[in-house]
Amino acid sequence: MFVQLGTQRLFFDVVGEKLAIEGPRMREKPTLIVMHGGPGFDHSGLRPDFDVFADIAQVVYFDHRGNGRSVPSDAATWTLAQWGDDVRALCDVLGIVRPIVFGQSFGGMVAQSYATRYPTHPRAVVLSSTAARMDFDAALNMFEAKGGPAARAIAERFWRTCSDDDFETYMRVCMPLYNTTVREGAAEARQRAIMRREVYRHFSLEDGEIRQMDFREALGKLVCPVLVLAGAEDPITPPHLSREILTCIKAGVASLQVYDGCGHGAFRDKPEAVMGDIRAFIEGLEN
Repeated sequence: MFVQLGTQRLFFDVVGEKLAIEGPRMREKPTLIVMHGGPGFDHSGLRPDFDVFADIAQVVYFDHRGNGRSVPSDAATWTLAQWGDDVRALCDVLGIVRPIVFGQSFGGMVAQSYATRYPTHPRAVVLSSTAARMDFDAALNMFEAKGGPAARAIAERFWRTCSDDDFETYMRVCMPLYNTTVREGAAEARQRAIMRREVYRHFSLEDGEIRQMDFREALGKLVCPVLVLAGAEDPITPPHLSREILTCIKAGVASLQVYDGCGHGAFRDKPEAVMGDIRAFIEGLEN
């Protein structure tokens, strides 16, 4: 399905009803907005993982502008401010009130943009394997520890030039280092995904916004419950960056879970534990 936000059309999909039938009454469920990483990927990489929450929430997926199926798109609008505004605009158009917003990796950066720009709008926020500001030196060190000097050099080229050859080499050598387990169906999931390399290059190379991104001060604006999730073996957003997020949010607002033996997107390595913690967080929210 598509929704029009000004001049931009966004693809979105919904799993689960808003009103659940319970005998003589209709029970309203919260809306969980699930935001993919990248940038340049699409929402398919988070399915079917987050479909499991359809019993307690209406799950809404969408592709960020310029990503996945949300094309055509003006590259001048590929900014964290605009991507954050899109979350609010999506809610306004679809009539979503007080959403729970989950952001994985780059999606967590968008979630920080949205939540710091509209701090009273979300019901809650889940930040998974993300950062308020990047630490490329630490990431390169992690890649070298996991894959040796060759992996470090490949990651460095990917973040500096990202030619098509660099991209393919990174996917082959470095992507397997993201996580500590090989998931069933991973190859099929990659085949299903839509990758917009131009969005990655725009945002992530040497002149890209990711190099200047810093939400640390703005995170002090957050007032809703925040759950921060990190994998102890994450080479892209090492766990010290999640700990840093926690220190930037007012005391009592946020909590942090760091999972040993997990990489980027801890739910991919220990789904039972991580999804259980997300479920408990959602169920524990006040109406």
